[in-house]
Amino acid sequence: MPPKSKIDLYAAIRRDARAGMSNRALQRKYGVGFRTVKAAMESVWPEPRKPLPPRKTRLDAFKPTIDEMLRVDLDAPRKQRHTVQRIFDRLVDEHGAVEVTYPMVRAYVAVRRPQIRIEAGRGPVNAFIPQTHLPGAEAEVDFGDVTIRLAGEQVKVFLFAMRLSYSGKAVHRIFASAGQEAFFEGHVHALSVLGGVPHGKVRYDNLRAAVARVLGLSRARVENERWTAFRSHYGIDSMYCRPGLEGAHEKGGVEGQIGWFRRNHLVPVPDVASLAELNAMVERWDTEDDDRRIRQRPRTIGEYFAIEQPLLRPLPDEPFETGRLFSLRVDRYAQVSVRTNRYSVPVGLIGRTVRVMLHASEVVVYDGRKEVARHERLIAKGKARLELDHYLEALVRKPGAFPGATALEQARSAGKFTPVHDAWWAAACKAHGDRDGTRALIDVLLLGRHLHHEYLVTGLAAALRAGALTADAVALEARKAAEADEAPAAAAPEPDRSRVTFLTERRLAHLPPDDRPLPSVAVYDQLLRPRQRPNRPAAEGETP
Repeated sequence: MPPKSKIDLYAAIRRDARAGMSNRALQRKYGVGFRTVKAAMESVWPEPRKPLPPRKTRLDAFKPTIDEMLRVDLDAPRKQRHTVQRIFDRLVDEHGAVEVTYPMVRAYVAVRRPQIRIEAGRGPVNAFIPQTHLPGAEAEVDFGDVTIRLAGEQVKVFLFAMRLSYSGKAVHRIFASAGQEAFFEGHVHALSVLGGVPHGKVRYDNLRAAVARVLGLSRARVENERWTAFRSHYGIDSMYCRPGLEGAHEKGGVEGQIGWFRRNHLVPVPDVASLAELNAMVERWDTEDDDRRIRQRPRTIGEYFAIEQPLLRPLPDEPFETGRLFSLRVDRYAQVSVRTNRYSVPVGLIGRTVRVMLHASEVVVYDGRKEVARHERLIAKGKARLELDHYLEALVRKPGAFPGATALEQARSAGKFTPVHDAWWAAACKAHGDRDGTRALIDVLLLGRHLHHEYLVTGLAAALRAGALTADAVALEARKAAEADEAPAAAAPEPDRSRVTFLTERRLAHLPPDDRPLPSVAVYDQLLRPRQRPNRPAAEGETP
């Protein structure tokens, strides 16, 4: 079998030569000349083939012209430099290069453009310089978009990441938006998990939550005032990267970390009921990642972080309010409008001005210092989040509006208005009429302000089985369910819930024994005798 390559040929010649075969015999056996045998005996490596001289092309006469155009581009504005098409058009129009084709020009420009930059001292273009980071000194922060299925609907949310440059320890948090509230809350969460603040630079993009204006091509920035206050509170020393793709390379650690986290933990697309559930999973993943090694590092992330954590600056004692405060007027629908979305408040506040604290994941409404409403923040724009409990006082006076209420539909979707509610409502309307039956249901819903939802549903089910279609009966059964849960395990067996105890009977059963004697009316018998007047002498002129 003939040798497959020239190296195999050289090896075979050397092997047969060591066995005593002559030079001429080797030539005849392998069909080669004297020089090949001599070269094989001198070196195991064949000499590299000499490159062929470049062939002349129709573009050779125009190469100096193209080079001149590319040199002029070095000082031209970025958006007014020659493209390959423009170079080709100028060669044809100005220099009569009718025999030159566009692919010839494109191939030449692809090779010569970076060479000319290097010759002019402007390159190399894509050079990455290895960096050494001191423990506890530097960190990087960024946002990345993530797609999830939230309550059965596919939505886009935002992944906040802070990564320590020395250890690679990263903390993540998912928010409904990438606004300033999420930016601040992500920092608070990350710094609390890390247990301190880096004492050196923290690298950022030029995101609106922090930067109000970029000043030219320098690294100077006009910062947002709230961000300046936040940095001052935590002692963060910020550094802003250059805009665009070049700036992304200046914080490549967190850029790569977000991509790695998204590919390894968020594939396939997670299906969760709430962002709180997803963030609990994210915290668990961050803890598990401490056992991971980054590339060829000899230690894990957790081992490097154990060295870095004591070198971080301590956190401030006082918290920083990360939410944004608004003063808003409640409209006639008992709603406030926050960032294109609407949230309900109790109907008693219609026409009044309330304070709204907007957080990254929730909206809290205050009347003075009293909290009156708390909602999960909406992700999509132009939506409304309504709480059925906020409208109950108005629905008592307008029971006809209850079946079509938007708040009722949202309560059904959220599982707060269950099929048990619907069944009890239908039975109450059949027994008392639509108006009175609906009012009875509203009275039951008002009990939810004092009783847990599960106990209230249990009370509705028990009252429905017994045919007791009044709010008092539901309240009693719900309280019985609550007391049964609070009782110790060795208590008496659970009573029969098929029989409904009415409120008056229950009150009498819980009264203490009465040891007083029975009352007597004997003292009142004297009132039944006729009253006798005392005898006295008659006066003059008076008939006795």
